Amino acid sequence: MNDHSEPLHAPTDAESLVPRLVALLEDFTQDWDHELSGQMTRETRLLADLGFESIDIIQLVVAIEEEITHKKMPFDQLLLKDGRYVDDLSIGQIADFLARHL
Repeated sequence: MNDHSEPLHAPTDAESLVPRLVALLEDFTQDWDHELSGQMTRETRLLADLGFESIDIIQLVVAIEEEITHKKMPFDQLLLKDGRYVDDLSIGQIADFLARHL
């Protein structure tokens, strides 16, 4: 019996999540006009480097839950600090957050 709602048992350490996030972000931003020179890395920031806006972050959260985690994640812990939205997020910060919660 194969239940497709369970995630595959892929490694969930932060370093193994970075390439998965990069692939998701490359697909997500492929039609955008952003000025990123070179490859996306752990240090690539969503707003400053990729030109994300607030709505894009919400869409990315949904995509991460559908494509990588296969479950709801407490993204408010990542997106909010002291009751305010964080200024920017790097791919590495997202990977570290996911590794802690998977």
